Amino acid sequence: MTAIFLMSMIFGLACGQAMSFCIPTEYTMHVERKECAYCLTINTTICAGYCMTRDVNGKLFLPKYALSQDVCTYRDFMYKTAEIPGCPRHVTPYFSYPVAISCKCGKCNTDYSDCIHEAIKTNYCTKPQKFYVVGFSI
Repeated sequence: MTAIFLMSMIFGLACGQAMSFCIPTEYTMHVERKECAYCLTINTTICAGYCMTRDVNGKLFLPKYALSQDVCTYRDFMYKTAEIPGCPRHVTPYFSYPVAISCKCGKCNTDYSDCIHEAIKTNYCTKPQKFYVVGFSI
């Protein structure tokens, strides 16, 4: 009985991590600067999805670091840079953004991730759009 229970637990944990569905997902962002004439539409990839997590009942007795939950975050990423068209000479027209290569379920690192739960509500253009991207890796 104990061996069957132990094997069931191991199988459940393995499937839980395999069924996390944390993957790079296509994302469109709009970038504009008030000094520039155009809004740039950039297609990139971000980490998005579901991560298996558990909420413990004994929160009062655990230290704060033990209470953090796993989120879908970057495993590997690179930065690309795009040029915003229509900028005057005194304005730097370059915008750098992350591109997800692979993702993982883990603790959210605020050094390179925005660890909020609300969706960005201002992801639109107020100026004419340019759909091309002049990108290069940094």
